[in-house]
Amino acid sequence: MYSEILFELVGPIARITLNRPERRNPIGPTTLGELAHALGRSKSEAAARVVVLTGAGKAFSAGGDLASFAGRSNDAPPAIAPASFVDIFLALQRLGKPSIAMVNGHALAGGLGLVVACDLAIASEEAQFATPEINVGLWPMMISALIVRNVGRKRALELMLTGDRISAAEAAASGLITRAVPKAELETAVTTLAEKLAQKSPQIMALGLRAFYQTQDLELEPALRHLEGELATILATDDAREGLMAFLEKRPPHWPSVKKAT
Repeated sequence: MYSEILFELVGPIARITLNRPERRNPIGPTTLGELAHALGRSKSEAAARVVVLTGAGKAFSAGGDLASFAGRSNDAPPAIAPASFVDIFLALQRLGKPSIAMVNGHALAGGLGLVVACDLAIASEEAQFATPEINVGLWPMMISALIVRNVGRKRALELMLTGDRISAAEAAASGLITRAVPKAELETAVTTLAEKLAQKSPQIMALGLRAFYQTQDLELEPALRHLEGELATILATDDAREGLMAFLEKRPPHWPSVKKAT
């Protein structure tokens, strides 16, 4: 079905892999279209509780496929409708399931955008990160909106104005990624985190993620008023009642929303 990505569902984990390693996984309209389709599958598939996004080969992604965006690609028309970075960034935010970027190698330009668009990101200590668009007379327009929501203003501007690469340790310290681990431990670290998240209530995580993103740009009082209503919504769910009862009875919870989905 896909020509530029791989999609697999292993237990509760949907894994999406950028799969053009010979070119360091460039991201063009076709790749974005396939990503949008795969994210849609992940969202609608009840068995998928967590989404992991990674890259094949030595790089996560070198960024946008400039030839494709300029209309100079000789590739055949894609089988799946193309999409844009805006479509993918919004799809990840509206997924309703935790997303984890598994950064196996360099994440540059649009590739960095995919990383920061995910809810969490674990990177190999060997990975590097950059917004090098300024070096070719461009500016990281769409991804700048995501970067400034993850790092401070001055750090974000330094990245975008210089185009300099930073290490995984620096990326973790600045908030671009969750943490960096030795390359040999990356797969285990991501799988462990994904499996941990998959044990939580999918209903509550969906409601929590929705509330988080809906209020991230609100001022304090409107945010608190909105979250007060969202808390009432959560307290009215069967999963919340089960979670509280399981806590009082000192047993693992058995989420009703999982039973309904199956």
